[in-house]
Amino acid sequence: MTTLEKIPVTVVTGFLGSGKTTLISHLMRNPGGKRLAVIVNEFGDMGVDGDILKGCAIPDCPVENIIELANGCICCTVADDFVPTITALMALTPRPDHILIETSGLALPKPLLKAFDWPEIRSQITVDGVIALADAEAVAAGRFAPNVAAVDAQRAADESIDHETPLSEVFEDQIACADIVLLTKTDLATAEQIAAARAHILAELPRPVAIVEVAEGVIDPRVILGLGAAAEDDLDARPSHHDGADDHEHDDFDSIVIDLPEVTDPADLVARIVTLAQTRNILRVKGHVAVAGKPMRLLVQAVGARVRHQYDRPWGEGSARRGRLVVIAEHDDIDAGAIRAVLLGDPATAAAE
Repeated sequence: MTTLEKIPVTVVTGFLGSGKTTLISHLMRNPGGKRLAVIVNEFGDMGVDGDILKGCAIPDCPVENIIELANGCICCTVADDFVPTITALMALTPRPDHILIETSGLALPKPLLKAFDWPEIRSQITVDGVIALADAEAVAAGRFAPNVAAVDAQRAADESIDHETPLSEVFEDQIACADIVLLTKTDLATAEQIAAARAHILAELPRPVAIVEVAEGVIDPRVILGLGAAAEDDLDARPSHHDGADDHEHDDFDSIVIDLPEVTDPADLVARIVTLAQTRNILRVKGHVAVAGKPMRLLVQAVGARVRHQYDRPWGEGSARRGRLVVIAEHDDIDAGAIRAVLLGDPATAAAE
């Protein structure tokens, strides 16, 4: 049946490891009566989040409704990837009631909102809302927003020092674009850390926005779906560090994929990932690992030195037991030889790199 009603789209943004995939998995299992479709935009050559979400597919969000785009930021490949993907989803029978977009952890949301102005799709979809996720513990620690006074003091002494790091700009742009901020992983933070994180986010918000505490991605879908924000028509209220720029770059970040042999002790691998975060300033590690004697594959998700792992599903008959991890860091911290040396169990070699 032909309809003139626009399909609402929710953009889920947030820094690396803030819990975007966990949130979308929860929404897929609890769609509130809506038939969902999901677009996953990953940074790097190997998709992990898309694979996780496909494993959560249900009748209201079947596998064919989950599309992974790994050819770069979708706001930079609008004609080649984004528009054709949206067009394909709208052509599905039955048509999705709502589309979720999980952006890369490195993505700036405002350029993506501008992509909704493309003539081919503008009359058919609307941005129902931008949901920004922020890790309570990390925000409280001030990892993504440097002390402005301290930076100003440094700049007074050395004009070559930037006022802000790329990480802080990404975080602040995501918060400034949001219709709702979800303060995630509150079960891992103290009351003092949660209060500090709230204060930090409130200081960055350009307009009144609700901040909702979430653990394990669990939230009533009515809170974040159906906002009717039409965010693509509200760009002026969503300031960005990159306003006025013709485009934006992701050259500050890089990723590599490390192939791993079968491991015998997951705890040893976790220790190596912690070492990697502490010695190489790695932001994110994620992927799957084969463990000797285990028919299930081990899903590994690390944010800095915080590592979570669990067996998610069998490797499957005829599939290769191939361990692969995506490692993401700022460009200058990607040293393939040193990273491989640590993950393969030779820190001494890494120190010599």
